[in-house]
Amino acid sequence: MDVGILGLAGSGKTTLFSLLTANAQALAAVGRRDQSAVGIGKVPDPRLEALSELFRPRKTTPAVVRYVDVPGVASERRQESSLNIPELRTMDTLMIVLRAFSDSSVPHPLGSVDPLRDLSRIEDELLLADQLVVESRLARLERETARRRDPELEEERKVLERCLAVLEEGRPLRGEVFEGGAQERLRGFAFLSLKPVLAVVNVGEEGLHRDPSAEPAWREWAAGGAASATAVCAKLEQEISELEPGDAEVFAAELGISESALGRIARESYRLLGLISFFTVGEDECRAWSVRRDTPAVEAAAAIHSDISRGFIRAEVVPYDDLLAAGSLTACRERGSLRLEGKSYLVQDGDVVHFRFNV
Repeated sequence: MDVGILGLAGSGKTTLFSLLTANAQALAAVGRRDQSAVGIGKVPDPRLEALSELFRPRKTTPAVVRYVDVPGVASERRQESSLNIPELRTMDTLMIVLRAFSDSSVPHPLGSVDPLRDLSRIEDELLLADQLVVESRLARLERETARRRDPELEEERKVLERCLAVLEEGRPLRGEVFEGGAQERLRGFAFLSLKPVLAVVNVGEEGLHRDPSAEPAWREWAAGGAASATAVCAKLEQEISELEPGDAEVFAAELGISESALGRIARESYRLLGLISFFTVGEDECRAWSVRRDTPAVEAAAAIHSDISRGFIRAEVVPYDDLLAAGSLTACRERGSLRLEGKSYLVQDGDVVHFRFNV
């Protein structure tokens, strides 16, 4: 899963990026204002930890998220989008970091702290970037259709004119329902405002337990489609992450932090994208794999290796809870909780799967 991180200057997005990628995992230098930074974050999953405790494998491999921290969004109104960056269009979802903390040593670029206003400012950039793409393509279509009549081009024109009307009204495309051929036609454009969005409200310590999703204004924004909001105190959580594991756990408990920012952000991103995790286990490795919800077993096998999908025979499946309760795969077989499933079986979140194949 690829997540693009956006935010105004001074929002704390680079602090959050550093936290999510465990600092040393960064693949590009943070601090170059004109370049994106890329890093890998491991997705914490208590179920994988429990399976590792049960099987004692030589290696435990969590699912990972690739984060891209793009340069800060310009604070002034522009005629051209400051977000027309190739990496963003390849992202699965966008994470918008919004400042909700006060710090006199770091002036807000717009003069005051207002997360909803900043969100609107950034979303305007997303809409503008998409509008420029739509207008450019419509201009080319007009020239092409003037030379020849083509039903496919005409359908594309209708879909894009609908998109343009939505964008000109100041609404993101993710709030629209595109079906069948229209959805396929839009896929190649990789529109920014069509991507799921997670708004991360970066609070100070006084707002540590704030829940934006329970606030009317944020619920109204998220109701537009494929959007969600959560709050973190990036500075505090980074300080906690630098402590020894035992001390960090005690300190987090004292502050009432039950789940890390990484865990919460990964969970919300998974939900927005409709992703689930299944597991493979054994003495060599316990590993988490991410697939779309309702993925058939034969396609889930391809997430591991194309040969497994190509030579698929069957899948041996046991739910995570049943395996933990039984204590071993052998006990699951004896209890009848381990099932044999075919290619069309829809893999469920938390399934522990062993694929049988022959190539």
